[in-house]
Amino acid sequence: MPESSMTDLWWKNGLVYAVDVKTFLDGDGDGIGDFKGLAAGIDYLAALGVTCLWVLPPFPSPWRDDGYDTSDYLSIDPRLGDLGDFVAFTRAARQNGIRVILDIALNHTSDEHPWFTDARSSRDAKYRDYYVWSDEPPADPPEPVLPGEQTGTYTFDEGSGQYYLHRYHDFMPDLNTNNPAVRAEMYKVLGFWLAVGVSGFRVDSVPFLVEEIADSGGGEDSSHDYLRDLRSFIARRSSDAILVGEANLPLDLLGRYFGEEGAEEMRVMFDFAGCGGIWASLALGEAAPIARQLTARPTPPPVCSYLSFLRHHDELNLDLHYTDEEREAVFASFAPREDQRAYGRGIRRRMTPMLDDDEARVRLAFSLMFSLPGTPTIFYGDEYGLGDNPELPGRLANRPPMQWNALDNGGFSHGRPAELVRPTTPDGHYGYRTRNIAAQLPDPGSRLNWLRRLAANRRECAEIGTGRHRLLDSGDPGILAVRHDQFHSLVVLHNLADEERTAHLGDELDVGCDEVFADRSYEPADTTTGEVPLGPSGFRWLRLHRTGTSTPGID
Repeated sequence: MPESSMTDLWWKNGLVYAVDVKTFLDGDGDGIGDFKGLAAGIDYLAALGVTCLWVLPPFPSPWRDDGYDTSDYLSIDPRLGDLGDFVAFTRAARQNGIRVILDIALNHTSDEHPWFTDARSSRDAKYRDYYVWSDEPPADPPEPVLPGEQTGTYTFDEGSGQYYLHRYHDFMPDLNTNNPAVRAEMYKVLGFWLAVGVSGFRVDSVPFLVEEIADSGGGEDSSHDYLRDLRSFIARRSSDAILVGEANLPLDLLGRYFGEEGAEEMRVMFDFAGCGGIWASLALGEAAPIARQLTARPTPPPVCSYLSFLRHHDELNLDLHYTDEEREAVFASFAPREDQRAYGRGIRRRMTPMLDDDEARVRLAFSLMFSLPGTPTIFYGDEYGLGDNPELPGRLANRPPMQWNALDNGGFSHGRPAELVRPTTPDGHYGYRTRNIAAQLPDPGSRLNWLRRLAANRRECAEIGTGRHRLLDSGDPGILAVRHDQFHSLVVLHNLADEERTAHLGDELDVGCDEVFADRSYEPADTTTGEVPLGPSGFRWLRLHRTGTSTPGID
């Protein structure tokens, strides 16, 4: 596919920012972030270089699972505002070149959703078949997603005398996606939000969405028919809308979620393997883990992409994509204490504390993630080093309020501390009195301003998102060398070691090159010998000089 035909694929060269509305900025002083506050922060996000906001679930909910327990898909939680506030927010975002995608759980609801309250009222209830019921749990029920917080995946309902399925908490019953009526409801939901102005959806737990169909006798092909139908539906309603799939799967199963014949299912898939490779490489000081993942992960169709990330709202899951040695090294390096871990498989810390606020390593990690083939994603607050709150339970430790300034509550809210949706931290290494956005904005050397420059540089290197890539032999086990080719060519080097190293690239640079981004000032690369020195935790982005008149594209 030639470069000229890729310009409308907005998701391949953007910058995604994951935001929890309730912890971003309080616009009305009640202690809870809302869409008025998020709209007021659009200028800040635009200046950061954000082109797409991934909004964690904003729907009405009891918030027993932080909004993933939805009780109404067709409205906004009143604590966050109303539909008018949401429309004003999306308009402000669009005016600043920012699209919006909504995080939505299509595979389960809250037990307070009207469908479920009706379903459990009687075995003959109208919405009974919207959920999965059985007289007895199966002999081999699904494993709990949140071990330690749930004891099983089937719960007996006293009122109707049957068990219902819930892969998550018992207050989040699974929908019966094998039921055509349930699918029709979901088409209506997606169509509604597309009409309101969103550009797509982050689909939570995609494998669970299709497993129920397969397990009910539909088979694997039938289950993926549902994903193809979803993709076809949103394409009819909005030609440039996308589905972003969350599926942490073995790599031999992952490719199918893009589509068997091209791109008829998910446009974007989370790159759990790439994330795992980055953290394992950082822990070991070696390039091999991330190189292995880049080699092993399925190549997406030309119009599709991976979503690259370092951290997001959930725990860093170490179940897959790590060898035993890598898993032990990541736990030992980044979560040595048991209270920093979650569910026996993951880490419930934000990236800055994980890296001990080591600025060189933080910037190395960001540079790595931004230069991987895919679309980079920032979890809110990581741009200035927001810390976590280990006193909060489970995954909530990752989701404290934003720290805008050194005023009360970090500028997040004018409400009283007792009214805040989550506590703020005034003092300590990550406290808002010293670590906040206002303090970093005027400092050209701050992480926030450095990240703005990184984001601008990534936009100018479109070949990362839309070109081909290949691993280069760096001649050093601590250096990852990746080349991206499209209209331009870019060689990106990262030194995972904590000492100076030199890459030996042979004739890869013999056409000449210019340095477009680096962790420090270096002497020009020696294009004759191909030797490129890097400092400890150093990185260099080298744009190769063009030769000839051909315009490479994607095969």
